[in-house]
Amino acid sequence: MKHLIAIAGLVAASACSQQGELYRSYGEIGSLVDTGSFGEATMNNQLVMSGEKSYVYDLSNRFSNEVMSTVNFAFNSAQLDNGARDTLREQANWIRQFPEVRFRVYGHTDAVGPNSYNKTLGMRRAQAVVSFLSSQGISRSRLEAVASFGETQPLIVTQGRERRNRRTVTEVSGFVGTDPIIMNGQYAQVVYREYINSAVPASTLMTIEGGGTSE
Repeated sequence: MKHLIAIAGLVAASACSQQGELYRSYGEIGSLVDTGSFGEATMNNQLVMSGEKSYVYDLSNRFSNEVMSTVNFAFNSAQLDNGARDTLREQANWIRQFPEVRFRVYGHTDAVGPNSYNKTLGMRRAQAVVSFLSSQGISRSRLEAVASFGETQPLIVTQGRERRNRRTVTEVSGFVGTDPIIMNGQYAQVVYREYINSAVPASTLMTIEGGGTSE
């Protein structure tokens, strides 16, 4: 009986391990923020020691909770449809509230077609999103179409056509290093700006925004 219980425990542990591997292989990009931890140990250590990494993660979660971070595409296309444009306008409105923050756009495809072609197509999709966000007044210096995962990060595991896999994902990637607020290390003030402002009397905010006393 004891041997049977031990074997059952090993089987359960193995199943959990396999589920974990499946999640890591096919989890949506954005579940973990890439702020330099992949092969960039020095950068990663710097972000951790400065406190920036945890605030990037917090702000990334806030972005994905408050706006839709994903847009989808027609088969073999990098053209933005009306629904995608509406979503990107919402992204742009959110991004404009945080001029201290940088973003990355990742492109994806479904599994149909050669992987090399799909990587190129995924990048074209990411670049189309960057171009549209730029047309909405977002500086290109804060937008990066840095990677295409091609067909390697499916939401739905299938070899056929799948619209949900044909997508881009916009993520918070870090802070603009030249911004004076960031240079002072006040990351939390950026992430929780509305909460901080809600505790400031309205007359004070008017004075700050107007550059003088309000009447």
